[in-house]
Amino acid sequence: MKICRVDRTLVSTNRIKELGHRPLLVVKEKPDGDGQVAVDAVGCIPGDWVICVGSSAAREAAGSKDFPSDLTIVGIIDQWPPT
Repeated sequence: MKICRVDRTLVSTNRIKELGHRPLLVVKEKPDGDGQVAVDAVGCIPGDWVICVGSSAAREAAGSKDFPSDLTIVGIIDQWPPT
């Protein structure tokens, strides 16, 4: 698991059917770091600090072992002091 901050929403209207209509968000581990695309399984918004899982845990958290996700948001952190 890793802690990230939601940077912005990612709009992708053309996608494979297996992704369905799940929201996609750009998250960053560090403010000046590279963004990663994550599936939003909990309903967060830009600015939220979140817990993300990767690999097979990301697919299962998104709903299925066959789901095409490498990163899924599984929790919103209520309080987090950024370093």
